Amino acid sequence: MSGGEQLTFDLPHRAALRRENFLVAPCNLDAVTWIDRWPEWPGPATCLHGPAGCGKSHLLEVWRVRSDARICNADLLAEHGPAYFANAGAVALDDAEQVRDEVALFHLFNLVKEAGGYLLLAAATPPGRWAVELPDLRSRLNASTAIGVSAPDDVLLSSLLAKLFADRQLKVTEDVIGYAVRRMERSFDAARRLVAALDALALAEKRAVGLSMVRDTLNRMADAA
Repeated sequence: MSGGEQLTFDLPHRAALRRENFLVAPCNLDAVTWIDRWPEWPGPATCLHGPAGCGKSHLLEVWRVRSDARICNADLLAEHGPAYFANAGAVALDDAEQVRDEVALFHLFNLVKEAGGYLLLAAATPPGRWAVELPDLRSRLNASTAIGVSAPDDVLLSSLLAKLFADRQLKVTEDVIGYAVRRMERSFDAARRLVAALDALALAEKRAVGLSMVRDTLNRMADAA
């Protein structure tokens, strides 16, 4: 493909309700497959784990909409208590490793199980690596299904950038995509911020997105980090 041709990608995508389409790639395929398997899970609790920006919170939202789960985090759990969330039948707990009230989290596991419900957690690391002191909670975490989500690879980042540019009706070349992928932070969020910045700059300067614009924008983003 020449540098002037428009990009096309074959990666499948799935509708993420109330969000952009979620792109499926080897780095997240196991997690997507597990979400699709619900409610035929062998146990009530699953933990999606992976680095920041890998898309696990996005998958949590996909499942929340599909299961009509109640969204939760450390602050909300402390504010409302485990019974409030367990009563919903399905609970989506983001940044689960940040929950410091181990008794509340233990009760959440138990109440969800007793209600015949489901608990999906998202965290940066697998539950086995969390600093948990309560033995009963450790037992619940060890019994949950842990599925890793990796940082986006080159193929996924390229596909995501191409989609984000297309969503904003920005025409870019293979060279532009490749240059960005080799130099940008490897996360969904970074891709969205980069395309948003390029869109604003292209509109302000009334010129197409090219290599020099991408280079300058990436440099500014790095300086601001």
